[in-house]
Amino acid sequence: MSTLTIRLTDNTAERLEALARSRGLSVNSLIEERSVQALAAWDAECRFRSMAAEGDTAQALSILERLDHQSAE
Repeated sequence: MSTLTIRLTDNTAERLEALARSRGLSVNSLIEERSVQALAAWDAECRFRSMAAEGDTAQALSILERLDHQSAE
């Protein structure tokens, strides 16, 4: 496990403490929870970008066109 020191304005630190308290968490747990969520979103974005770079644009547009027609029915 690592220790990370961050600098926040007093107002931001107070608001984070209030948010953590409202959720029954420590500030550390709140930051860890939000960091995991941010990393999961980043991982998904990287996967999608990688797949898009290797994908077939014409096929993707064809699939989207079929989905549009299905949703219009």
